[in-house]
Amino acid sequence: MKPRIIVCSLGRTGYKIFRLLRQQGALVVGIHHQAISGERAGDVIVGDLHAASTLKAAGIQQANTLVIAGGDDALNLWIVMQARVLNPRIRIINRFFNTSLGERLDYTLPDHLSMSVAGLAAPVFSFAALGNKAIGQIKLFKQTWPIHEEYIHQYHPWNGRKLNELWEDRSRMLIYYLPVEGDLDLVSAVMSGHELQKGDRLIVGTQPQIRTTRKSLIAKLVKVFTNLRQFRHHAQSVLVGAMLLMMIISVATLTYVSAELKMSVIDALYFSVGMITGAGGNETVVENAPDSVKIFTVIMMLVGAAIFGIWYALLNDFVLGTRFKQFWDAARIPRRNHYIVCGLGGLGIKIVQQLYNNGQEVVVVEPNSNGKYINTARSLGIPTIHADASFPETLKACNVSNAASLIAVTGNDATNVEIALKAKGLSPKIEVVVNYADPDFARMAQEVFDFEAVLSPAELAAPAFAAAALGGRILGNGITADSLWVAFATIITSSHPFCGQRVKEAAMSADFVPLYLETNSQTIHGWELLETCLSGGDMLYLTMPATRLYQLWRYTPKIDAVSY
Repeated sequence: MKPRIIVCSLGRTGYKIFRLLRQQGALVVGIHHQAISGERAGDVIVGDLHAASTLKAAGIQQANTLVIAGGDDALNLWIVMQARVLNPRIRIINRFFNTSLGERLDYTLPDHLSMSVAGLAAPVFSFAALGNKAIGQIKLFKQTWPIHEEYIHQYHPWNGRKLNELWEDRSRMLIYYLPVEGDLDLVSAVMSGHELQKGDRLIVGTQPQIRTTRKSLIAKLVKVFTNLRQFRHHAQSVLVGAMLLMMIISVATLTYVSAELKMSVIDALYFSVGMITGAGGNETVVENAPDSVKIFTVIMMLVGAAIFGIWYALLNDFVLGTRFKQFWDAARIPRRNHYIVCGLGGLGIKIVQQLYNNGQEVVVVEPNSNGKYINTARSLGIPTIHADASFPETLKACNVSNAASLIAVTGNDATNVEIALKAKGLSPKIEVVVNYADPDFARMAQEVFDFEAVLSPAELAAPAFAAAALGGRILGNGITADSLWVAFATIITSSHPFCGQRVKEAAMSADFVPLYLETNSQTIHGWELLETCLSGGDMLYLTMPATRLYQLWRYTPKIDAVSY
């Protein structure tokens, strides 16, 4: 029997999850604070999300899984507590913005999995910026792989190629296969040497390439000085004050040396610096000097003290205030082939971290200097510009004309489009990736403005929530031809339906695609994987249609959930 699933909070993300689960044939009930047009009363329960009675009306006591998809962490936490009181054994999939809190709940509560929309969507934004038209991501070999769909057309390089030739490539992982004719599964196609033909669709994961960029200390210093002009309006006053101070000290030193006071240049310099800065010096050296020298000394003391005081205040403000950080960030902006991220919210910081981990050079534009994630970006050594990215001057300061890509992910859809259009106006060849919350408008914006990618986080994250609700340790997911497939790991036990079978036999009978196997501290992939006999303790990584997960519901034991 299929599990009963409740989806709570049917906003943009929640309603997408609800429809996906229903589309996959799951027994799903929704909960929302108001009625939804086109939905029957029995399918969507309307009521107060804080009230236990609303959960009871949805059948919480008989449900197997609860998906909490609202955008309010406090409300989501309240629903968790209510649900666990009413049904202590229910499995909970919880959307959390506060990922640290979510991780603590995962650790504390059994059968609780916290997921983040930003965490799920960010890799796809990053892949799009890197030029990969990914439809999702999958976690394999401790890396996040982009997933894309290969449509085999007449001129496709794989047209007529045998699938078994593609199977052995370790840099590429065959995920799923949809033949244009028949219902041949991928493993059977590989074993029989089936050739790809026009109209076939193949889901493929590609191993990410980590770029390493190291610069010498000398190169970094040269770059700082050559870019000093970009920050001259901030540093000019400090430099002018320093030059005036040095000039006064030089004049005083030369005066004392030429006044026949029997002072060496070093002694004169020492006395001048001490006198002008107020640090003190040997005043006896001018006690027997002519009155003109004494008057000169008084003037130097007054003028020097004033200039030094002003300069010290400016320097203090520059170094200890925010200006030095801004200067340092501006001086480190890459010259070319870098990635500009506009907006440093929850989604923006995830994209920045993803690009940074891939070895890419990144520049951040964020108008709020007190933003939550500013220090996180700076801790990675990423330059941050505090300005409005919709201004052409800001984009020019980021060297937009030589940038590889611009990613507009502010909290305002209209602003994101404006930034992208301004960037295209300054650099027509730059690739832009735009965040647009509404998936329908995202598709229209993509068509109208011909941007490289217009993505909706809710649209990208919803399949992962739906897949997690259906069970298993979810590693990735995707939608092909309106069918949801999931990638996950399953532990082979003595009672597991695959135990004792060879991988290829189990795969062909259950319609799954094996990715790799962890057994006895080794990883098995390729042809060897297909011939391996599964035994207790093995960890099998596989993909299969979400509609076939029922095969494992009664057999797959509880394993540690993966937090996204």
